[in-house]
Amino acid sequence: MTPLDALQTALAAEHAALHVYGALGARTSLSATPLLYDELVAAHDAHRGLRDQLTELVREAGAEPVAAEPAYELPRALATPDHVTRAALDVERSCEATYVWVVEQTSGPERRVAVDALTHAAVRALAFRGSPEIFPGLRQ
Repeated sequence: MTPLDALQTALAAEHAALHVYGALGARTSLSATPLLYDELVAAHDAHRGLRDQLTELVREAGAEPVAAEPAYELPRALATPDHVTRAALDVERSCEATYVWVVEQTSGPERRVAVDALTHAAVRALAFRGSPEIFPGLRQ
């Protein structure tokens, strides 16, 4: 596995996260659940920024960035704000695991991006009722 492969894997994960967050945003309401809505919008914006940053890093490495899939599997239960919150937490936990792996595979500026992304995913997980973890992304 090369650092470029790790960046491409992270980029693919960001494409998936954006797709899921789009669906989650469609299942909530600014008027009915303003805090949840705001957190979902902030998370979507953060993942869009990471997608763009990873796209640029891949291009700088001389490669074609991996494209988004035409569709992604969505969580089945999205009927309530609690379901949406749980699904958002699952997205962030998945991103944490991806970025832990990317940290292992990279060094230098690419590792800094992965460490920052991991840190931000762990903080976003707290907004979705996650509990603090000593080592986010590592499942014991």
